[in-house]
Amino acid sequence: MSLNPRISHWPSQVVWIVGASTGIGRATAERLLDAGAQVVVSARSEAGLQAIVAGRPNAQAIALDATDRDAVRAAANEVMARHGRIDVVVYCAGHYKALRATAFDLDEMLRHQQVNVTGAYYLLDAVLPQLLRQAAAGQPAHLSLVASVAGYRGLPNALAYGPTKAALIHLAEVLYLDLQPKGIGVSIINPGFVSTPLTADNAFEMPALITPDEAARQIVAGWEAGRFEIHFPKRFTLWMKALRLLGDGPYFAAVRRATGL
Repeated sequence: MSLNPRISHWPSQVVWIVGASTGIGRATAERLLDAGAQVVVSARSEAGLQAIVAGRPNAQAIALDATDRDAVRAAANEVMARHGRIDVVVYCAGHYKALRATAFDLDEMLRHQQVNVTGAYYLLDAVLPQLLRQAAAGQPAHLSLVASVAGYRGLPNALAYGPTKAALIHLAEVLYLDLQPKGIGVSIINPGFVSTPLTADNAFEMPALITPDEAARQIVAGWEAGRFEIHFPKRFTLWMKALRLLGDGPYFAAVRRATGL
């Protein structure tokens, strides 16, 4: 079901991806560049960004720290100065470290909050006035947040990560209710396990693990289909969705059986 306008002609789109130097963000940027979009990539790693834009006239790199409010605002102004509009904005910046309550680490909890959630707030602060102006002038725009199936329900090792992704899912739902009537599309991206630097240190077998390229293919297909939630791979995420329907007792028992924790 299409809940957003379908994005069908990428050469006419200006896309800004925050968190684009590695993993899902980079693969998505490269896929959109190949499709002809004008793509602005942002992350902390200047070298990582330059590796993406080298030899691509339709690419621009703006290095920033997503947890720096002023840097995000300055980058948004730079995108507007160059392109005059932003058609698609993607928040893909993320931080992950496995953490359990038996080894509580306040610094890690706050780092997850800053990168995964507060950075998204900074991006919204920087772009929403522009997106609303565009929509009022009849120029569609789209806002997309990258969360995770880890935000569906509580999971072991996700003490710091899971709550931040749950926050993004909730945030996207409210954004959709507020912005879709104004002409701004909103989507939430909930990947399962993707082979990225964030998951490289996981000490457990990751079911249905996919590549960043496959994740990018699914994301772009979701935007083209006008979906609100883009989740993948279905062979894993549909099971995770089914678990959400269980009562608390059966859910906790099922997770303990599956993980041994």
